[in-house]
Amino acid sequence: MNRPGLRARVEAARAGREQEGLLRRARTCDVLGGGRRVVGGRILTDFCGNDYLGLAGHRDLVAALTRAASAEGVGTGAAHLVSGHRGEHAALEHELAEWTGRQRALLFSTGVMANLGTLQALLGTAVHGRERALCVQDRLNHASLIDGASLADAELARYPHADADAAARQLDARPTRPALLATDGVFSMDGDVAPLARLATVCAERDALFYVDDAHGLGVLGPRGAGSVAAAGLGARDVPVLMGTLGKAVGCAGAFIAGDADLIEAVAQFARAYIYTTAMPAALAAATRAALRLVREDVDGRRERLRANVARFRAGAAQLGLGLMPSDTAIQPLVFGATTAAVDAARQLEQDGFLVVAIRPPTVPRGSARLRVTLSAAHTPDRIDALLDALGRLSARREAAAV
Repeated sequence: MNRPGLRARVEAARAGREQEGLLRRARTCDVLGGGRRVVGGRILTDFCGNDYLGLAGHRDLVAALTRAASAEGVGTGAAHLVSGHRGEHAALEHELAEWTGRQRALLFSTGVMANLGTLQALLGTAVHGRERALCVQDRLNHASLIDGASLADAELARYPHADADAAARQLDARPTRPALLATDGVFSMDGDVAPLARLATVCAERDALFYVDDAHGLGVLGPRGAGSVAAAGLGARDVPVLMGTLGKAVGCAGAFIAGDADLIEAVAQFARAYIYTTAMPAALAAATRAALRLVREDVDGRRERLRANVARFRAGAAQLGLGLMPSDTAIQPLVFGATTAAVDAARQLEQDGFLVVAIRPPTVPRGSARLRVTLSAAHTPDRIDALLDALGRLSARREAAAV
């Protein structure tokens, strides 16, 4: 038999990615206080993580996790629907639902699993019989949203970024299909906010279910940090399905889906990524509950500090003539275009004491490799100014080389 070798094909794909300079490698980043990391024996200031409110190492979270681990142990040992659902999980789900103005929330171990599982449950052929559902998505949506539609065997139709009129045309072209429209709330690589109010109207007028992945808006936008949907003045009727992650602004790990009770129960019954995985540690749920109290009350003014840091960075970048993308969120991309240019810039910033990872294809479209600078409430003004100085020197060297 002359069957083509699968291993050889995979290795050729890996080698091709390496040849293009697109191979990803994990680096050990040990944590110090104040947003600093030890990488390769050097202390760097982290300007690429998603701990937007600086809560990941907060003493209240550590104390809550330690107390719960002492009482509950570490692993839950079973899926939620077997014997892994603890009181801390139930309390966290209730608090997440109340925070986001929904009837019910359902915990997942990661945001990727939440999107894969929920879209598979809502769009899957097991729910709709033989008729394929339609999933309309923004072209710059997170990969897990795209993969979730594929996993469900739905027809995937993608519209140009943030173009609500194009989304409407996609729905109008298939008026007999059961449909769901999914979008990021805050786009993870560009930092801009989706036109949520317009998209909600598009969905309401066409009987399409509206799904918002608010991984990067939750905790930092809207009243009480309830996210981009709340910031847009929208509620549960406008956005029936809301996904949020707990490992970014909330400072912990995991994710949730929130919506009306019947819809969330359907997800619990059909989402394989929920049914067939071990529940997150109860101690982690306890730490997340402590984080939610801090996020909602924000007595330390962390959201305002983050807004001030974003404004400071953007003002300084404008003075230096740096071409930032139009984003008012913590995500501030600086596009270089060529992969080699972005990688060289990241390497130079590391030499200057800053950790800013180059984002390359296929994470972003070809020709749009970038530095994805992320701001946090934990960053001090002097560190932001120092990063701007380093970016200014980098820009001056590029201009000199182009002459």
